[in-house]
Amino acid sequence: MNPLSSTARTRLGRYPERSSADRSVLYEILDDGMICHLGLTVNGSPRVIPTGYGRLGDTLYVHGSSGASSLMAGPSQDVCVTVTHLDGIVMARSLFHHSINYRSAVVFGTPRLVDDPDEKLTGLRVVTEQLAPGQWDVARLPTRKEMAGVSVLALSLDEASVKVRQGPPGDEESDYDLDVWAGVLPVRQTFGTPAPDPLLRPGIPVPGHITRRVTS
Repeated sequence: MNPLSSTARTRLGRYPERSSADRSVLYEILDDGMICHLGLTVNGSPRVIPTGYGRLGDTLYVHGSSGASSLMAGPSQDVCVTVTHLDGIVMARSLFHHSINYRSAVVFGTPRLVDDPDEKLTGLRVVTEQLAPGQWDVARLPTRKEMAGVSVLALSLDEASVKVRQGPPGDEESDYDLDVWAGVLPVRQTFGTPAPDPLLRPGIPVPGHITRRVTS
């Protein structure tokens, strides 16, 4: 597995020890997320768009309406895609040393508009499975009209960086005698009880690929 690229945009200026060149760390951060933020310029103005995404190998797929100005502008410029996980609030004895435990990935590049029908369908499957694993095999596939109303962008993972902070606070030696609690408050995302559509026909159970996420 090739290590992550080292470019002027991916090298960390602050806390370089929190970076990693291990591509598997990038994959893990991306695969654990469900929403990315797509940063680009539209009509001369910066925009950051939260959107669904999915990874297949070294390609990141994002999707949206075919009429969305952000997706129409994307293939003509460099963009930045970020995914961040908040894992804990780090509370120190001094306010200065408060922090967060996190995992973040930043991907740079010029995306391409997916025109090939087979790859477009693959991209939509990848995005769907990122949010709801197993759903692609049970729900109705998109019609030709629905496919025309959706755009899919593909972004290579050739230029990417990761940054991770884990562990307890790092206080000043002189502060360890203070009577102030210090430590980490973990933050976790969980799934709740599935809420059925009010129009759902009676007798249709919650499928196993959904209940497994609630109990896992």
